[in-house]
Amino acid sequence: MAKITIILHDLRGGGAEKMMVRLANQLAADGDEVEMILIAQGGSNKPFLSDSVKLSELNCHRTLDAFGPLRRALKLSQPDGILAVLTHINVLVTLVCASLGWLSKLSVSERNAFSLDKKVNRSVVMRTTYFLAPFIYRLLPNPVIAVSQGVAQDLVDTTVVRTKDVVSAPNPVITQETLAAADSPPCHPWLQDKTLPTLVSVGRLTYQKGFDLLIAAFHQVETSLPCRLIIFGEGEDRRSLEGLIKQANLQDKVSLPGYTHNPIAEMRAADLYVLSSRFEGSPNALVEAMSVNTPVVAFDIPHGPKEILHDGEVASLVKNISEFALADAIRQALNITAKQKIAQLNRQHKAIECFFAEHAAKHYRSLILRDNSR
Repeated sequence: MAKITIILHDLRGGGAEKMMVRLANQLAADGDEVEMILIAQGGSNKPFLSDSVKLSELNCHRTLDAFGPLRRALKLSQPDGILAVLTHINVLVTLVCASLGWLSKLSVSERNAFSLDKKVNRSVVMRTTYFLAPFIYRLLPNPVIAVSQGVAQDLVDTTVVRTKDVVSAPNPVITQETLAAADSPPCHPWLQDKTLPTLVSVGRLTYQKGFDLLIAAFHQVETSLPCRLIIFGEGEDRRSLEGLIKQANLQDKVSLPGYTHNPIAEMRAADLYVLSSRFEGSPNALVEAMSVNTPVVAFDIPHGPKEILHDGEVASLVKNISEFALADAIRQALNITAKQKIAQLNRQHKAIECFFAEHAAKHYRSLILRDNSR
């Protein structure tokens, strides 16, 4: 048994936070002593953290204020291995561990395409953080853990990080809890009493997720093929997306119901899951949809879907990031025969085996507790 500490900003409703909760839960279930430290506090994923995982909330309003409290917390817990998650937290935890002489205990994780993610984080502090991070990663004793091979390669191709400075590990997407949650009935009325084929997508309402492209593509599809679209999530683009829906007169066909605590049950009831993101690290919702036998369609963006869908061999990978190409792919997906659907679902099931929590947690554990003689 080892003592492992995972450090995040908070447990908001993002993919990174959700995956770290599942990782912590699985490591604890496998017998390790696991602590999760939050720089701030709380978040919508907090209720899903196992009672077997110790939770420490530092309640710091800014990451910059957390150096002292985090140093004291780590010194008190004396972990065997530390995992920091997301770029700004990685930089902070590196400085704290350096002050303790613990860099050999530290692993950091990048969850998104670094070269693209830094373009949407433009505050002075974040620009400085993204500038410093690659130089720090190059000096760390242990390699950066990237969420996919594409994210790892992006770091190498666009920063000073070398190939030996980074490894990849699959997310612990599928757990016993997610499979049990999928058995719950959907909450959205369009899925409870489905009178038309219904598409589902899940994600934060931001530019990255490409929901503007999805709404435009759906508008093209529904003119000739009656169907509905539900986008679960919240974010700063809600008003603009609602404007697009109203402009296209789709209020009765497109729904933005907000955040859902059980998206996998909604996915299971859907006829098609669509990933319209402009970029991703490793899209967890895509894997979740595949795990409950829902056909999927995704843009062939720089990272994530290409690996998960084996370059289009598993399911439709839309090569051009355009509403027209996505519309064509959606039409084809909704019109496949029963035999074609069964074949696709079989391919999907085989493609997601590495994303089961038991497998992913063992991989992460081996990286976090590795022999640090590098």
